[in-house]
Amino acid sequence: MGIFDFLSGEFIDVIHWTDDTRDTMVWRFEREDHEIKYGAKLTVRESQAAVFVHEGQLADTFMPGLYMLETNNMPIMTTLQHWDHGFKSPFKSEVYFISTRRYTDLKWGTKNPIIIRDPEFGPTRVRAYGTYSVRVSDPGKFLVEIVGTDGEFTMDEISYQIRNIIVQAFSRVIATAGIPILDMAANTQDLGRILADGISQTITEYGLELPELYIENISLPPAVEKALDDRTSRGMVGSLDDHLRYKAADALGQQNGAAGSAMGMGLGAGMGMQMGGMMAGPWGPRPTEPVAPPPPPVEHIWNIADGGKTTGPFSKAELGKMAAEGKLTRESWAWTQGQDGWKHANDIDELAQLFTVSPPPPPEA
Repeated sequence: MGIFDFLSGEFIDVIHWTDDTRDTMVWRFEREDHEIKYGAKLTVRESQAAVFVHEGQLADTFMPGLYMLETNNMPIMTTLQHWDHGFKSPFKSEVYFISTRRYTDLKWGTKNPIIIRDPEFGPTRVRAYGTYSVRVSDPGKFLVEIVGTDGEFTMDEISYQIRNIIVQAFSRVIATAGIPILDMAANTQDLGRILADGISQTITEYGLELPELYIENISLPPAVEKALDDRTSRGMVGSLDDHLRYKAADALGQQNGAAGSAMGMGLGAGMGMQMGGMMAGPWGPRPTEPVAPPPPPVEHIWNIADGGKTTGPFSKAELGKMAAEGKLTRESWAWTQGQDGWKHANDIDELAQLFTVSPPPPPEA
């Protein structure tokens, strides 16, 4: 074995990278003084790429495969490296392994609300969040534009910048899409596709691509959500007029109950004071102030049914006017709060008074 064959054998080396992490995107192959032996074996596994940097310049990019580092398969390196030794010499270059696999389940979301002009709600604010995946599409460009001389580069170092790009593009897309807020849930897939297309040019300049981008939720401010819930409730109630009448009748019924309770309390208190005075006799204290009368009763309001339709509520004065005009008869059905079912107006003492017989004409002079 000659001296040159011995030296060549000593320079044989194997360059490879086995990634045991889930977030490392770039790893630099470390050798003392970056010395790589001529004829070394380079192993690039699937979902990897190897980039050679020689004297600060991007030299060669190797995709998955097994390579012998010789002049015949390193054309660019050959033009940069001068082989001026009498035997096959080592050369000094940096080797960066770049992961080209897909990084999934990455989160994005809007920090602050985005103001849009909705055709139904007017100016309003929305928030959104979702997930995306990213992968390196151009290892050389990614190394030059993003990594630089970092010996180990992780996904966390670029995810924040990607999130900012997504949020900025989402703000522009959602403001110009013209999709009503109530229809956004049905169009999240289309919005996601438009959003991915809108940021593809910016991401490509970094040597990256986004295979997937999803919008999981678009939310409204609490005040707008409450207004939307109120509108839904009104829709379930039906006619707004009927709803308001029902609310008025219910509130009046509660007032009647409170008034009755207060009246009972007043009567009870008055009777208690009188009984106390009677039991005290002439030796007991005499009341100095008259007993306060109970509160006046609350006038009832009535609902009238005619031909299967309900009208009202009406006060007693309104019903008197209707009786005088013939719109209310003795056979008309009437109901008020606390009454047991519908009854003819003539069968209700309070309403029967409206149909008293008018007096005969006065006698002749």
